[in-house]
Amino acid sequence: MLTTAPHLHIRRPSPTTAEFIVTTCPPMTLALRLLLLAVFLGRLLLATSVLLLLHSKWELSPFASTASSTTTAPPPTSSSSPLDLLSASTLHHLLHLAHASAAGRPLARLAAATPAWALGPACLAALYASVVRAHATESLLVLRGLGVQTASTGATYLGGGAGSARFIPTEKIRDVLINEAFRGFEVRYYLVVVVEGEEDVVVVFPGLLPGRRIVETVWRGVRGCLYESDGGVRRLDEKG
Repeated sequence: MLTTAPHLHIRRPSPTTAEFIVTTCPPMTLALRLLLLAVFLGRLLLATSVLLLLHSKWELSPFASTASSTTTAPPPTSSSSPLDLLSASTLHHLLHLAHASAAGRPLARLAAATPAWALGPACLAALYASVVRAHATESLLVLRGLGVQTASTGATYLGGGAGSARFIPTEKIRDVLINEAFRGFEVRYYLVVVVEGEEDVVVVFPGLLPGRRIVETVWRGVRGCLYESDGGVRRLDEKG
């Protein structure tokens, strides 16, 4: 329910601009929004638990004794300034309260019973699971007279979700073609941009590799937007 087969969405901000978006995100219904909210809360709970577990393990190590001695300031009060509320002593006090809570005590016992060599990789895997994207999105932006830009979202939400992007000026575009290749026992069709002065072609939608129907639709739309006066692109959503 969280993902679907790659499908195409076309945007036409202007007669000379077209954006072709291939994504695995299903239509945003109310049920899906509620499910995504539940997934987000679960990810937040998982990440918080892992961080508390790692801090509990750190508190049990000999390196934490000297660090804790420097953060023995009294807990913040209602008359504390905003800078005092953001100090290291305040953070240490909040962590102490979290470890003393009903949810923090089992994590402290787990940290004490698990060796560091086993706890570290497991926590890293859990943190990665809490930030990995559920959907993949790749796009091709066509600007007549300027060029095309390929873009894709990152695998995780870290770093602002930045993925890969490349802009190819119009004068560097030699052609836009549909190639075919074998993937196992299956023939796959994919869109490529032939760039002047480069031996390798630029594959469009390289991660998702949508079906032939989507590839042909994008190919016609790209050539229409680049070389035809009317753009030749219609609004649609396709799966394939």
